[in-house]
Amino acid sequence: MKSLNEWFQEGLTKEEYVDSMTVNKEELQSIYNRFTLSEEDKDFYQTLPKLEFKAVVLTADWCGDAMLCVPIIERIAEYAGIELKYLIRDENLELMDQYLTNGTSRAIPKFIFMDQDGNEKAVWGPRAPEVQTLIEQERGNLPSKNDPAFEQKQQEMYRRFKEKLTSDEDLWQSVNHSVKNELEKLIV
Repeated sequence: MKSLNEWFQEGLTKEEYVDSMTVNKEELQSIYNRFTLSEEDKDFYQTLPKLEFKAVVLTADWCGDAMLCVPIIERIAEYAGIELKYLIRDENLELMDQYLTNGTSRAIPKFIFMDQDGNEKAVWGPRAPEVQTLIEQERGNLPSKNDPAFEQKQQEMYRRFKEKLTSDEDLWQSVNHSVKNELEKLIV
């Protein structure tokens, strides 16, 4: 079994990942360009470089949650001095299956934070609690899967969800705060 450091070494840089994208590339870049951190958040993240963290990101360009979370955590990583390396989920199932959501789901993105020796320090993903609540509410409004209108209604729901993810700055901040809460636990 590969170590986290070995997985990290195999990962793509941010530029390589973005260049490889065929879905959600413009949306991801738009969120990255528009997302800002408060001075308080910047001050916190700027205390982290001394910890010398790095992270493996399990992701895929088709994933709406990745479209939202990757650019926000990229921005955080810049202030925190965290080097990120990207692995495409379906090409790295051996690692993905070690980080299942609820023990069953290959939900992404997953950010696996580690020290320089490759020791796991924190795992975050796939969603901030507020985003999870939103998708649960949206799914709750869908008709039964047996309903002839289900497929159309589901597609409409995903379109609305994607629009909200790309425009709702409160959701962006919920990702930031959720990641910050996880990283705060590492400050001793």
